[in-house]
Amino acid sequence: MGFFERYLTVWVGLCILVGTGLGHLFPAAFVRLGGMEVARVNLPVAVLIWLMIIPMLLKVDFGAMKEVGRHWRGIGVTLFINWAVKPFSMALLGWFFLRHVFADLLPADQIDSYMAGLILLAAAPCTAMVFVWSNLCRGDANFTLSQVALNDAIMVVAFAPLVALLLGLSAITVPWDTLLISVGLYIIVPVAIAVVMRRWLMRRAGEQGLEKVLHRLGPYSLAALLLTLVLLFGFQGRQIIEQPMVIAILAVPILIQVYFNSGLAYLLNRRLGVAHSVAGPSALIGASNFFELAVATAVSLFGVHSGAALATVVGVLIEVPVMLSVVAIVNRTQGWYCVGVQRAIGAR
Repeated sequence: MGFFERYLTVWVGLCILVGTGLGHLFPAAFVRLGGMEVARVNLPVAVLIWLMIIPMLLKVDFGAMKEVGRHWRGIGVTLFINWAVKPFSMALLGWFFLRHVFADLLPADQIDSYMAGLILLAAAPCTAMVFVWSNLCRGDANFTLSQVALNDAIMVVAFAPLVALLLGLSAITVPWDTLLISVGLYIIVPVAIAVVMRRWLMRRAGEQGLEKVLHRLGPYSLAALLLTLVLLFGFQGRQIIEQPMVIAILAVPILIQVYFNSGLAYLLNRRLGVAHSVAGPSALIGASNFFELAVATAVSLFGVHSGAALATVVGVLIEVPVMLSVVAIVNRTQGWYCVGVQRAIGAR
């Protein structure tokens, strides 16, 4: 993990401070930036999101899906967690904490928007950072690559219906046209561009050439993420200062769902006798989120000043330190895990 990635939480925190400060010093400028929209898509944020997503998607080799059969147990567990557990558990946790436990501490007119942001965050499985987490827990590279490719392929067709279903269950009205535009802009088009660019780079320069391009694009992708956060917190600055407890409250369901989903995936893999090198990344993929997509969709659906956008940004703030703690747990429990796998295999 590079210097900037290792201290991503620090940079995110600085962006929160800078964005909030600039939003108070230059409110008119942020109003103009927020008004730069086409079909409810904020253009400055859209450009920055593309700069974030496309370099990350370049890492994904969709041809790796042919490896799915080799690790069908681990892949089955991850798919179950990603698509059948995580989005629904987040909706349940959001309902419990935002509508009941902390309802009196939140602005009543923003609770629906906060709920929507949490749902968007949980409905998008992580793509890029998973490779970092997998390396840190000595995960099987072929499994990680094939799982990410399969998740991205599923996301193209499942993200919009799943979000619409969960928002509907939460009594939040979603304009389908805007949701489909978001899916097209932030999933289908970037995936298509990344696939074409990857194939072109592989033909022209091979694996080493692709790695050089990814290395060069990495800082631009991270800079786009941080600048996006400055914009979002500039749009949200007044609300944050007036309601300092909001971020802490939003962090509660996010933290719980990360540990719950990673723990469940880890235990299911152990029960099924899956190798630790597969169970580790499986647990991490099951717990982390594609927060770049969540932020972009929240901005498109609900606006740059919305509670939904703020909720997705909170996910960025806490994901890195929390996922590093999950990596540490996975590494430290390897002996316990392997004993359980031997017992599971012996019981068959």
